[in-house]
Formats: sequence, structure tokens, C-alpha cells
Amino acid sequence: MKTNGETKFPYFLVGLGLGAIGGLISALLARKETCDVLRERSAKSLEYLNQQANKLRKTTEGIVGKGKEMLSQRCCSSQATRGIGTQAPEEAKPEI
Repeated sequence: MKTNGETKFPYFLVGLGLGAIGGLISALLARKETCDVLRERSAKSLEYLNQQANKLRKTTEGIVGKGKEMLSQRCCSSQATRGIGTQAPEEAKPEI
């Protein structure tokens, strides 16, 4: 029988050492697989982001095109309105 004076600290150190060695070995063996999995996931993510960027680019090109069209129509109509507005007061002036 063990007495209360004995400690279990050496057993703890042995277990800790064995666990560390086992963890390092398993990490080294799984390292290549982990890198492959991460590389595959990053490629899929990059492809998804490129698809979303292309969709966004097409949408914004359409919006910008419509905006340019509206501005060109508005500019033309405002120039025509200015031309009509400046001619009317000149014709209405009484001659002295």
C-alpha cells in the first residue's frame, strides 16, 4: 500500500511525455493530408469568390450602363429646355 506521503507526480510526467510524443507523431503523419485538405478548400473558396465577383461585375455594368443612358437623356432634354427657355424671353421683349 502507498502512503499519503508518496506523490503521483512522476506518473503524471511520464503520461505527459507519452502524450506529447504521440501527439507529435500523429501531427507529422496527418500533416500532408491536412495541407491537401486546406489547399482543396482554399481552391474551392477562391472559385466561389470569382463566380460571385463575376456576377457582381455583370450587375454593376448593367446598372452603370442604364445610369449613363439616363444621364445622357437628361442632359439632352435639359439642353433643349434651356434653348427653348432662352428664346422665349427674347421674342417677348418689346421694342423701344
